[in-house]
Amino acid sequence: MFFYLPPEQWNPPYCIEGQEAWHITKALRMGAGTELRLLDGAGREGLFRIVGVCKERVELVVLSEMRHPVPVRRAILAVAWSKSARRGFFWEKAVELGAAEIWCWQAQRSQGRMPDDVRKNWQGQLIAGLKQCGNPYLPLVRVFVGGVRELAVHDPETFRILLREPGERCPMLSLGQLGRAGDTVYAIGPEGGFVPQEITVLIEAGYTPASLGDRPLRWETAALMCLSLHQFCSASGATVSGNSEVSYDCCKTFA
Repeated sequence: MFFYLPPEQWNPPYCIEGQEAWHITKALRMGAGTELRLLDGAGREGLFRIVGVCKERVELVVLSEMRHPVPVRRAILAVAWSKSARRGFFWEKAVELGAAEIWCWQAQRSQGRMPDDVRKNWQGQLIAGLKQCGNPYLPLVRVFVGGVRELAVHDPETFRILLREPGERCPMLSLGQLGRAGDTVYAIGPEGGFVPQEITVLIEAGYTPASLGDRPLRWETAALMCLSLHQFCSASGATVSGNSEVSYDCCKTFA
């Protein structure tokens, strides 16, 4: 089990406060002498011992700490804003599957407008995923309220993939596109799909169209599928260079 200590609080005197402290002392009934593993979401992990407990405050002493290396094959999800009861599930699973960044953008067919405090609302769910799986890095969340054109011009040096809906004339996502060194952006539309103008803008900006198959997927399913494939290829070394002649599609490769 892991606990979270924000980077700005990772210095002596070490202490955990608020809801996290309540969970440790009341729900888990941990007291002085108990050892805890903490993450700061920025690559740091430490082993601590509780030395004092009071109301909504746990005082700690550090026993050891380490820094995890920054991943060299990073997956970035550019997901269109969608009004969905499954969003909390998605944030937690995105952390578990190692998303480096999540870009939320306002699409023409998005259901409603993104709230101003959207990143604050998601932070708790992202932290819950981090604590569950021990991922040392929280995804960086970016918000593009300016729509597809703002998304298109952001970070143009990345390798960028546009996930198309079933029925479009589009090649399958290939092995050579997955888990590449550097940053890979996977752009995913809202529940209603991309409008033609958005597709044109992204392709002109350098996004490569690709398909996940002939079944219509919900936005969070498509996003987590991309993350799963990316993580598998990154961990197994299955990726080939972008100019390779390998042409296997995902279904054939993993059958």
